[in-house]
Amino acid sequence: MIRTLQERGVHQGIDVFMECTVVGLLKDGDRVGGAIAYWRETGRFVIFRAKAVVLATGGYGKAWKVTSNSWEYTGDGHALAYEAGAELIDMEFFQFHPTGMIWPPGVMGILITEAVRGEGGVLTNSKGERFMWKYLPDNKRKEFAETPEESQKWVDMVVAGKQTDARRPPELSTRDNVARAIYTEVKEGRGTPHGGVWLDISFQDSDRVKKKLPSMYHQFKDLADVDITKQPMEVGPTAHYAMGGIRADPDSGASTVPGLFAAGECTGGMHGANRLGGNSLSDLVVFGRRAGMGAADFAKQNAQWPSVNEDEIQNHVHRAIAPFERSGEDPYAVHSALQDVMGKYVGIFRNERDLEEGLRQLLSVRQRIENTHVEGSVLFNPGWHLARDLENLAVCAEATCRAALLRKESRGAHSRTDFPKEDAKLAKVNMSVKKSQEGMAVSATPCPQMPDELRKLFE
Repeated sequence: MIRTLQERGVHQGIDVFMECTVVGLLKDGDRVGGAIAYWRETGRFVIFRAKAVVLATGGYGKAWKVTSNSWEYTGDGHALAYEAGAELIDMEFFQFHPTGMIWPPGVMGILITEAVRGEGGVLTNSKGERFMWKYLPDNKRKEFAETPEESQKWVDMVVAGKQTDARRPPELSTRDNVARAIYTEVKEGRGTPHGGVWLDISFQDSDRVKKKLPSMYHQFKDLADVDITKQPMEVGPTAHYAMGGIRADPDSGASTVPGLFAAGECTGGMHGANRLGGNSLSDLVVFGRRAGMGAADFAKQNAQWPSVNEDEIQNHVHRAIAPFERSGEDPYAVHSALQDVMGKYVGIFRNERDLEEGLRQLLSVRQRIENTHVEGSVLFNPGWHLARDLENLAVCAEATCRAALLRKESRGAHSRTDFPKEDAKLAKVNMSVKKSQEGMAVSATPCPQMPDELRKLFE
């Protein structure tokens, strides 16, 4: 879908600047008036003057070592908006998909579709126990099958396209619940040799598995030398999706900074505390269009071109090339350190002591980021690109940690072991992150009121 939209845009005459990385937004007073970027191939800088800017940069899963995200997911849009004065919300809510590959190391984190469990795949620990039944929430337990036989009946009937009174398997609980269950099994010593659990669909008809799950069959065969029609898959939670991001108006995509718009995973508020599987592409199509229309309307209403501040441009340039001019650490080592902190202290389960220690270590890592050094030239230098990416990841990591500290409850993808229940009062607030003269400021702000025409749909 994404590729089709991109090709459609090119066909309509939209210019696409490949291998071009934005390092800062330019402002004319309070208004965003363009961006400064560099060509990765040559290292040359380029200025884009614009009456409106739309950010659609994805998430920041590369803040964690085990992630389904590509190398591009480094929180660029989050950080660009934050540095420009925009408000971020819900940064404590980061979704860990329950099933990612964990072996061999080269494929760690690659996603395993939920369709495997939907087609009857079961989760077992090292003792062969099908453990998900004991992790079902009490208020949802009646929605799930009580026995393996009822689970299999549900699978068989769904596959046949028939109605059934059987309830769905416990493996089809929400992503956050399944991820926490797997994490707990491993932590309590019932994990597989490489620190995960088994996902097994080999007992189902092999021809049906190959037909319904061809990508998974080839993924494991090619990358792990595992035949999923004969062997179980070794899986574990993987950092997957950011529910938090730029506060954007739902109708126009406008951020809290004039001239700046956003859509997709870099925005916050769309999915609340926990995104449902399968709806991120529809989010992009619907709210991407709204953000584009909102930006176009803003540009029409503000016909005068914003001015460009030469000093601001030079500041961005100096900041970008600083890693070549200073001595310090290799950015890859610093990235690994940041990921270790996030994995240990700001992961699936959190508590105040861990979050405070995590924040302390993140601030130390941030100082190391400011002193990273790269060798070589500006021509396609991945170390240089990472040095800049680390600055963006540091913003997102700190915001996630600070917001998680402030939300003293468990809700959706945010689980506090010291506050295991939901707090009704906190259901009515967003954790807001803004840049201040003193640094990063986090506060609880009231959630926007639902419009009356929408509220009536839920009454």
